[in-house]
Amino acid sequence: MEEIKFAVIGLGGIAQAIHLPILSKIKNVQIVAVCDTDRTKARMIAEKYNVPYFYTDYEKMLQEVEEIEAVEILTPTNLHAEMAIACVEAGKDVFVERPLARSYREAESVVKAIGERKRKVMVGMNLRFRPDCMLMKGFIEQGELGSVFYVKAGWFKKPNDRKWILMKEKAGGGVMLDLGISILDLALWMAGYPEVKSVSAICYKHQTKSVEDSSIVFVKFKNDSTLFIDVSWSYEFENSIFYLNIFGTEGTGELNPFRIYKDIQGKLINLAPEKMDRPEVLYLKSYENEIKHFIGAVRGLHPLVSSAEDALYRMKIVDAVYKSAERGKEIFLM
Repeated sequence: MEEIKFAVIGLGGIAQAIHLPILSKIKNVQIVAVCDTDRTKARMIAEKYNVPYFYTDYEKMLQEVEEIEAVEILTPTNLHAEMAIACVEAGKDVFVERPLARSYREAESVVKAIGERKRKVMVGMNLRFRPDCMLMKGFIEQGELGSVFYVKAGWFKKPNDRKWILMKEKAGGGVMLDLGISILDLALWMAGYPEVKSVSAICYKHQTKSVEDSSIVFVKFKNDSTLFIDVSWSYEFENSIFYLNIFGTEGTGELNPFRIYKDIQGKLINLAPEKMDRPEVLYLKSYENEIKHFIGAVRGLHPLVSSAEDALYRMKIVDAVYKSAERGKEIFLM
Protein backbone atom coordinates (compact mmCIF):
# COMPACT_ATOMS: atom_id res chain seq x y z
CA MET A 1 0.00 0.00 0.00
CA GLU A 2 1.18 3.50 -0.77
CA GLU A 3 1.89 5.78 2.16
CA ILE A 4 -0.71 8.34 3.21
CA LYS A 5 0.99 11.62 3.99
CA PHE A 6 -0.40 13.39 7.05
CA ALA A 7 -0.14 16.85 8.54
CA VAL A 8 -1.07 17.62 12.15
CA ILE A 9 -2.32 21.06 13.20
CA GLY A 10 -2.27 21.78 16.93
CA LEU A 11 0.43 20.13 19.05
CA GLY A 12 -1.09 20.26 22.54
CA GLY A 13 -1.75 17.47 25.01
CA ILE A 14 -4.07 15.32 22.88
CA ALA A 15 -1.61 15.48 19.97
CA GLN A 16 1.46 14.61 22.03
CA ALA A 17 -0.13 11.98 24.27
CA ILE A 18 -2.40 10.25 21.74
CA HIS A 19 -2.39 11.17 18.06
CA LEU A 20 1.29 11.58 17.23
CA PRO A 21 2.43 8.37 19.01
CA ILE A 22 -0.32 6.37 17.27
CA LEU A 23 0.16 7.89 13.80
CA SER A 24 3.92 7.45 13.96
CA LYS A 25 3.58 3.69 14.54
CA ILE A 26 1.04 2.90 11.80
CA LYS A 27 2.48 1.27 8.70
CA ASN A 28 2.16 3.14 5.40
CA VAL A 29 1.53 6.46 7.15
CA GLN A 30 4.03 9.33 7.09
CA ILE A 31 3.71 12.56 9.03
CA VAL A 32 5.15 15.11 6.60
CA ALA A 33 4.26 18.36 8.39
CA VAL A 34 3.24 19.67 11.81
CA CYS A 35 1.91 23.10 12.72
CA ASP A 36 1.53 25.03 15.96
CA THR A 37 1.57 28.71 16.87
CA ASP A 38 4.42 27.89 19.27
CA ARG A 39 7.42 27.70 16.91
CA THR A 40 9.69 26.06 19.48
CA LYS A 41 7.14 23.33 20.16
CA ALA A 42 6.58 22.74 16.45
CA ARG A 43 10.32 22.40 15.82
CA MET A 44 10.80 20.02 18.78
CA ILE A 45 7.89 17.79 17.72
CA ALA A 46 9.17 17.72 14.14
CA GLU A 47 12.60 16.64 15.36
CA LYS A 48 11.16 13.99 17.70
CA TYR A 49 9.10 12.31 14.97
CA ASN A 50 11.45 12.99 12.04
CA VAL A 51 8.89 15.22 10.35
CA PRO A 52 10.42 17.11 7.42
CA TYR A 53 8.38 20.34 7.73
CA PHE A 54 7.12 22.42 10.64
CA TYR A 55 5.03 25.59 10.52
CA THR A 56 3.35 28.21 12.67
CA ASP A 57 0.92 29.17 9.88
CA TYR A 58 -1.37 26.35 8.74
CA GLU A 59 -2.44 28.15 5.55
CA LYS A 60 1.17 28.49 4.49
CA MET A 61 1.70 24.81 5.27
CA LEU A 62 -1.24 23.78 3.09
CA GLN A 63 0.05 25.96 0.26
CA GLU A 64 3.68 24.85 0.38
CA VAL A 65 3.57 21.14 1.29
CA GLU A 66 1.73 19.78 -1.72
CA GLU A 67 2.15 16.09 -0.80
CA ILE A 68 -0.19 16.37 2.20
CA GLU A 69 -3.20 14.09 1.66
CA ALA A 70 -4.89 14.14 5.08
CA VAL A 71 -4.86 16.55 8.01
CA GLU A 72 -5.58 16.11 11.70
CA ILE A 73 -6.97 19.23 13.40
CA LEU A 74 -6.29 19.12 17.16
CA THR A 75 -6.70 22.79 18.06
CA PRO A 76 -9.11 24.73 20.31
CA THR A 77 -12.71 24.50 19.08
CA ASN A 78 -12.98 28.05 17.74
CA LEU A 79 -10.46 27.13 15.01
CA HIS A 80 -12.06 23.83 13.93
CA ALA A 81 -14.52 25.11 11.33
CA GLU A 82 -12.22 27.57 9.55
CA MET A 83 -9.34 25.09 9.49
CA ALA A 84 -11.52 22.21 8.28
CA ILE A 85 -12.89 24.37 5.46
CA ALA A 86 -9.40 25.50 4.47
CA CYS A 87 -8.15 21.90 4.37
CA VAL A 88 -11.13 20.72 2.34
CA GLU A 89 -10.70 23.60 -0.11
CA ALA A 90 -7.03 22.62 -0.43
CA GLY A 91 -8.16 19.12 -1.46
CA LYS A 92 -7.31 17.31 1.79
CA ASP A 93 -9.28 14.76 3.79
CA VAL A 94 -9.71 15.84 7.41
CA PHE A 95 -9.89 14.37 10.90
CA VAL A 96 -11.00 16.96 13.46
CA GLU A 97 -11.25 16.36 17.18
CA ARG A 98 -14.63 16.86 18.80
CA PRO A 99 -16.64 18.96 18.53
CA LEU A 100 -16.69 19.91 14.85
CA ALA A 101 -17.63 23.48 15.70
CA ARG A 102 -18.96 25.77 18.41
CA SER A 103 -22.49 25.89 17.01
CA TYR A 104 -24.87 24.43 14.46
CA ARG A 105 -24.26 27.39 12.14
CA GLU A 106 -20.49 26.86 12.16
CA ALA A 107 -20.90 23.12 11.59
CA GLU A 108 -23.25 23.85 8.70
CA SER A 109 -20.56 25.90 6.97
CA VAL A 110 -18.18 22.93 7.11
CA VAL A 111 -20.76 20.52 5.69
CA LYS A 112 -21.47 22.96 2.86
CA ALA A 113 -17.76 23.12 1.99
CA ILE A 114 -17.54 19.32 1.99
CA GLY A 115 -20.49 19.06 -0.38
CA GLU A 116 -18.77 21.35 -2.86
CA ARG A 117 -15.36 19.60 -2.69
CA LYS A 118 -16.44 16.01 -1.89
CA ARG A 119 -13.69 15.38 0.66
CA LYS A 120 -13.88 13.08 3.70
CA VAL A 121 -14.23 14.83 7.07
CA MET A 122 -14.38 12.71 10.22
CA VAL A 123 -15.10 14.10 13.69
CA GLY A 124 -13.34 12.42 16.61
CA MET A 125 -15.83 10.39 18.66
CA ASN A 126 -13.49 7.84 20.16
CA LEU A 127 -16.05 6.32 22.58
CA ARG A 128 -17.62 4.53 19.61
CA PHE A 129 -14.29 2.80 19.04
CA ARG A 130 -13.76 1.46 22.57
CA PRO A 131 -13.73 -2.34 22.30
CA ASP A 132 -16.44 -2.68 24.96
CA CYS A 133 -18.67 -0.13 23.19
CA MET A 134 -18.27 -1.92 19.86
CA LEU A 135 -19.12 -5.22 21.54
CA MET A 136 -22.21 -3.66 23.15
CA LYS A 137 -23.30 -2.32 19.75
CA GLY A 138 -22.96 -5.84 18.35
CA PHE A 139 -25.22 -7.30 21.06
CA ILE A 140 -27.84 -4.63 20.34
CA GLU A 141 -27.72 -5.21 16.59
CA GLN A 142 -28.16 -8.95 17.18
CA GLY A 143 -31.36 -8.19 19.09
CA GLU A 144 -30.12 -9.40 22.49
CA LEU A 145 -31.69 -6.40 24.27
CA GLY A 146 -34.84 -6.29 22.17
CA SER A 147 -36.10 -2.79 21.39
CA VAL A 148 -34.13 -0.04 23.18
CA PHE A 149 -36.49 2.36 24.96
CA TYR A 150 -34.28 4.16 27.50
CA VAL A 151 -30.60 5.12 27.69
CA LYS A 152 -29.04 6.67 30.80
CA ALA A 153 -25.47 7.93 30.59
CA GLY A 154 -23.05 10.15 32.44
CA TRP A 155 -19.47 11.35 32.58
CA PHE A 156 -17.99 13.12 35.61
CA LYS A 157 -14.44 14.33 35.03
CA LYS A 158 -12.39 17.35 35.95
CA PRO A 159 -11.51 19.51 32.93
CA ASN A 160 -8.07 19.10 31.42
CA ASP A 161 -5.61 21.85 32.24
CA ARG A 162 -6.55 23.99 29.25
CA LYS A 163 -7.51 27.58 29.91
CA TRP A 164 -9.27 27.92 26.57
CA ILE A 165 -11.82 25.23 27.40
CA LEU A 166 -13.28 27.53 30.08
CA MET A 167 -13.63 30.45 27.65
CA LYS A 168 -16.93 30.56 25.75
CA GLU A 169 -15.54 32.47 22.77
CA LYS A 170 -12.99 29.70 22.18
CA ALA A 171 -14.81 26.56 23.37
CA GLY A 172 -18.36 27.53 22.37
CA GLY A 173 -19.72 25.96 25.55
CA GLY A 174 -18.63 24.07 28.62
CA VAL A 175 -18.95 20.50 29.79
CA MET A 176 -21.75 19.73 27.31
CA LEU A 177 -19.40 20.36 24.37
CA ASP A 178 -16.46 18.74 26.13
CA LEU A 179 -17.99 15.54 27.56
CA GLY A 180 -21.71 15.66 26.83
CA ILE A 181 -21.41 15.61 23.05
CA SER A 182 -19.46 12.34 23.21
CA ILE A 183 -22.09 10.79 25.46
CA LEU A 184 -24.84 12.06 23.16
CA ASP A 185 -23.11 10.57 20.12
CA LEU A 186 -22.55 7.21 21.82
CA ALA A 187 -26.16 6.99 22.98
CA LEU A 188 -27.57 7.92 19.56
CA TRP A 189 -25.28 5.35 17.91
CA MET A 190 -26.24 2.62 20.37
CA ALA A 191 -29.97 3.34 20.00
CA GLY A 192 -29.87 3.33 16.20
CA TYR A 193 -30.23 7.08 15.63
CA PRO A 194 -33.87 7.61 16.61
CA GLU A 195 -35.22 10.99 15.53
CA VAL A 196 -35.25 13.58 18.32
CA LYS A 197 -38.60 15.08 19.31
CA SER A 198 -37.61 17.45 22.12
CA VAL A 199 -34.84 18.44 24.54
CA SER A 200 -35.04 19.66 28.14
CA ALA A 201 -31.91 20.78 29.96
CA ILE A 202 -30.53 22.51 33.03
CA CYS A 203 -26.97 23.89 33.11
CA TYR A 204 -25.02 25.06 36.17
CA LYS A 205 -21.99 27.33 36.63
CA HIS A 206 -20.89 26.49 40.16
CA GLN A 207 -17.13 26.69 39.51
CA THR A 208 -17.05 28.49 36.16
CA LYS A 209 -18.05 31.87 34.78
CA SER A 210 -18.67 31.93 31.03
CA VAL A 211 -19.48 28.25 30.39
CA GLU A 212 -21.42 25.56 32.26
CA ASP A 213 -19.61 23.08 34.51
CA SER A 214 -22.58 20.71 34.89
CA SER A 215 -25.35 19.82 32.44
CA ILE A 216 -28.40 17.60 32.91
CA VAL A 217 -30.29 16.73 29.73
CA PHE A 218 -33.46 14.80 28.96
CA VAL A 219 -34.17 13.88 25.33
CA LYS A 220 -37.45 12.53 23.97
CA PHE A 221 -37.45 10.69 20.64
CA LYS A 222 -40.26 10.41 18.13
CA ASN A 223 -40.38 6.63 18.62
CA ASP A 224 -41.21 7.23 22.35
CA SER A 225 -37.75 6.17 23.58
CA THR A 226 -35.84 8.51 25.92
CA LEU A 227 -32.30 9.53 26.82
CA PHE A 228 -30.91 11.00 30.06
CA ILE A 229 -27.45 12.59 30.08
CA ASP A 230 -25.61 13.85 33.18
CA VAL A 231 -22.16 15.40 32.70
CA SER A 232 -20.05 17.48 35.04
CA TRP A 233 -16.63 18.95 35.69
CA SER A 234 -17.57 19.97 39.23
CA TYR A 235 -19.07 16.90 40.94
CA GLU A 236 -16.77 15.80 43.72
CA PHE A 237 -15.67 12.18 43.25
CA GLU A 238 -12.42 10.40 44.05
CA ASN A 239 -12.04 9.26 40.45
CA SER A 240 -13.59 10.12 37.12
CA ILE A 241 -16.82 8.25 36.36
CA PHE A 242 -18.12 7.21 32.95
CA TYR A 243 -21.19 5.02 32.56
CA LEU A 244 -23.88 4.12 30.06
CA ASN A 245 -26.93 1.94 30.76
CA ILE A 246 -29.17 0.73 27.96
CA PHE A 247 -32.61 -0.64 28.75
CA GLY A 248 -34.36 -2.79 26.17
CA THR A 249 -37.54 -4.82 26.11
CA GLU A 250 -35.53 -8.05 26.43
CA GLY A 251 -32.43 -7.10 28.40
CA THR A 252 -30.16 -4.46 29.90
CA GLY A 253 -26.67 -3.42 28.85
CA GLU A 254 -24.09 -1.64 30.99
CA LEU A 255 -20.77 -0.06 30.16
CA ASN A 256 -17.81 0.47 32.46
CA PRO A 257 -17.93 -2.29 33.57
CA PHE A 258 -19.38 -4.14 30.60
CA ARG A 259 -22.47 -6.25 31.36
CA ILE A 260 -25.36 -7.74 29.35
CA TYR A 261 -28.24 -8.92 31.56
CA LYS A 262 -31.09 -11.09 30.30
CA ASP A 263 -33.79 -13.12 31.97
CA ILE A 264 -33.32 -16.66 30.71
CA GLN A 265 -35.83 -19.21 32.03
CA GLY A 266 -36.39 -17.17 35.16
CA LYS A 267 -32.69 -16.57 35.91
CA LEU A 268 -30.78 -13.32 35.44
CA ILE A 269 -27.79 -14.15 33.25
CA ASN A 270 -24.81 -11.95 32.34
CA LEU A 271 -23.84 -12.68 28.72
CA ALA A 272 -20.76 -10.44 28.73
CA PRO A 273 -17.24 -11.91 28.52
CA GLU A 274 -15.69 -12.57 31.91
CA LYS A 275 -12.57 -10.57 31.17
CA MET A 276 -12.23 -7.15 29.56
CA ASP A 277 -9.28 -4.81 29.28
CA ARG A 278 -8.69 -2.22 31.99
CA PRO A 279 -10.38 1.18 31.39
CA GLU A 280 -7.08 2.87 30.57
CA VAL A 281 -6.35 0.22 27.92
CA LEU A 282 -9.84 0.59 26.45
CA TYR A 283 -9.25 4.36 26.31
CA LEU A 284 -6.03 4.04 24.32
CA LYS A 285 -7.45 1.37 22.03
CA SER A 286 -10.42 3.62 21.25
CA TYR A 287 -8.12 6.25 19.74
CA GLU A 288 -6.04 3.69 17.88
CA ASN A 289 -9.17 2.10 16.38
CA GLU A 290 -10.58 5.53 15.50
CA ILE A 291 -7.46 6.75 13.72
CA LYS A 292 -7.09 3.46 11.83
CA HIS A 293 -10.72 3.75 10.74
CA PHE A 294 -10.07 7.23 9.34
CA ILE A 295 -7.02 6.00 7.46
CA GLY A 296 -9.03 3.11 6.01
CA ALA A 297 -11.75 5.51 4.91
CA VAL A 298 -9.19 7.79 3.25
CA ARG A 299 -7.89 4.75 1.36
CA GLY A 300 -11.45 3.93 0.29
CA LEU A 301 -11.53 0.61 2.15
CA HIS A 302 -14.81 1.35 3.94
CA PRO A 303 -17.40 4.13 4.41
CA LEU A 304 -16.58 6.90 6.88
CA VAL A 305 -18.37 6.88 10.23
CA SER A 306 -18.76 9.87 12.57
CA SER A 307 -18.92 12.15 9.55
CA ALA A 308 -19.36 15.91 9.53
CA GLU A 309 -23.00 15.32 8.54
CA ASP A 310 -23.47 13.27 11.72
CA ALA A 311 -21.83 16.08 13.68
CA LEU A 312 -24.21 18.63 12.19
CA TYR A 313 -27.20 16.75 13.61
CA ARG A 314 -25.47 16.45 17.00
CA MET A 315 -24.87 20.20 17.00
CA LYS A 316 -28.57 20.79 16.32
CA ILE A 317 -29.33 18.85 19.50
CA VAL A 318 -26.59 20.64 21.46
CA ASP A 319 -27.95 24.03 20.38
CA ALA A 320 -31.34 22.88 21.69
CA VAL A 321 -29.71 21.94 25.02
CA TYR A 322 -28.38 25.46 25.46
CA LYS A 323 -31.67 27.04 24.36
CA SER A 324 -33.62 24.91 26.82
CA ALA A 325 -31.26 25.78 29.69
CA GLU A 326 -31.37 29.47 28.84
CA ARG A 327 -35.14 29.69 28.40
CA GLY A 328 -36.07 27.22 31.12
CA LYS A 329 -38.40 25.19 28.93
CA GLU A 330 -38.60 22.17 26.65
CA ILE A 331 -37.36 22.80 23.10
CA PHE A 332 -38.99 20.95 20.22
CA LEU A 333 -36.91 20.09 17.16
CA MET A 334 -38.47 20.51 13.75
